Amino acid sequence: MNVTPRVKEILSWYEGENPGVKANLARLLMHGKLGGTGKLVILPVDQGYEHGPARSFAPNPAAYDPHYLYQLAIDAGLSAYAAPLGSLEQGADTFAGEVPLILKVNSANSLSDSVPDQALLGSVDDALRLGCVGIGFTIYPGSDNCFAMQEELAEMTREAKAKGLMTVVWSYPRGGKVSKKGETALDIVAYAAHMAALMGATIIKVKPPEKGVDLKDAEKSYKDVKQDTLAERISHVMQASFNNKRVVVFSGGGAKDADALVEEITQINAGGGFGSIVGRNSFQREKSEAIALLNRIIDVYKS
Repeated sequence: MNVTPRVKEILSWYEGENPGVKANLARLLMHGKLGGTGKLVILPVDQGYEHGPARSFAPNPAAYDPHYLYQLAIDAGLSAYAAPLGSLEQGADTFAGEVPLILKVNSANSLSDSVPDQALLGSVDDALRLGCVGIGFTIYPGSDNCFAMQEELAEMTREAKAKGLMTVVWSYPRGGKVSKKGETALDIVAYAAHMAALMGATIIKVKPPEKGVDLKDAEKSYKDVKQDTLAERISHVMQASFNNKRVVVFSGGGAKDADALVEEITQINAGGGFGSIVGRNSFQREKSEAIALLNRIIDVYKS
């Protein structure tokens, strides 16, 4: 694997990391159709936990089988496949070495009606056993449980990095002072990305930000921040992520028309985002249609 100058530049931003973490980040950035470009498209499939099996897979029943999901990520030439423990175990041997893996170590479920939180369901040692490049962890800044979640993340991050693994942080604000609509407001998404960077995330995952300021105390600070276009808003989120020196990927969200999704991703790319993590908009489509859409997304980031 000849690491490209762009990937070497990205690795140089992670000054405090050990060679194991940097090697796994390089492994991720050099894989798939976007290998070497510094851009990423990742397949995440934790929706079965979050929303239930039928809501996740009934639109494309083939996706009930974890082998199908592995093969989709491989055939589409994606950068990585991220999933909970059981899903990765069901295929880790068959597809060993064919696609970088990220173990999603915590999850919520739709049956609980408590304050936003996630249960810890996997470990760093599980990720090592399965050959993963890193762990994925969700935090909910603003939730009544956010401090406990952050402390869990801090502890797991220390262990993961000590063992050479990356941390990929899903930073999704909700609860507390954050309104429901404000969960994707520009100031809140930028705050979430910055918080993940401060906690030592190797890769940060946030939602594409909407125009507006949700936190009253931040209104004055946003007076001169450009936010009319998604590209401008992405640019600000990247600025909040150590001035573009952290890899930030953006979620694909709920089901969308293919053209609308590609246009959104075009704006993410124009704003300096490092890539997309596209779940339901890929695996809920029939395979040939999903690969065609993922190829369009990859072509945007290649540009």
